[in-house]
Formats: sequence, C-alpha cells, structure tokens
Amino acid sequence: MKQQINPENFTEIMGAYSHGLRVDIGDSEMIFVTGQIAMDKHGNPVAPDDIVKQTEFVFQNIVRILEAGGSSIDDVVKAVIYVTNISDFKEISTVRNRYFANCKPVSTLVEINKTVKEGCDIEVEVIAIRKK
Repeated sequence: MKQQINPENFTEIMGAYSHGLRVDIGDSEMIFVTGQIAMDKHGNPVAPDDIVKQTEFVFQNIVRILEAGGSSIDDVVKAVIYVTNISDFKEISTVRNRYFANCKPVSTLVEINKTVKEGCDIEVEVIAIRKK
C-alpha cells in the first residue's frame, strides 16, 4: 500500500510525481521525499546565489513533507544532495549536519550542471523509515 504526500500551500507539482510517498512495509513505513529545490509555491527561486538560505529552505520543506507523512527528520536513513557548485560543500554541510544531527543517514553529495529551475543551486531527496 502506498499513499501520496502533497502538503497544502506547497510548491506546485510540475508533472506526474508527488512530493512524498508513504509505503507500508509491514511493521514500518518508508517515506520517500522527491528531490526538493529552493522554489517557492509560485515557482520562483528562493534566495538565488545564497546557498545557505537555499539549503535551509530545502530542508524546511523536507521536514514539512515528512511531518505530513507522519514522520520526522530523525527518521531519515538516506539522503542524496545535488549541488551546482561543489565549492559550496562547507556551507551546505553546516546546514545538513544540523538537520541530521540525530539520525546521521547514509549520504551522497554530487555536483551537477544545473537543476530543473534556473537560480536553484541545490536539490535534496531523502528516504525515511519509521515504525508504525
């Protein structure tokens, strides 16, 4: 069984996907969060050229999606982070480490050419698991 997670008053969905998906796996649930970029609900980039503010915005959105799915940031087991400038690693890592202080998920961070939205320089997707 699976359930879509699309919080109200959130970034408009631009295709055939959900912001999150909760999947029943017996005594637990997995919550998959689609890659989040720093884009407001009207489709505008948030804080272009400020990687710290963009990273904070992305992680706040991830928290909102997880909470809408009955989970929390502390349930995250895997994170994948895409950045357009690997030189921003230190600033991104500072924000990332604050959010993941308790869960310490396995993690990947890679540099990419660009995200789907000009002016958005980071994209983060996560997987969480929580007991029912």
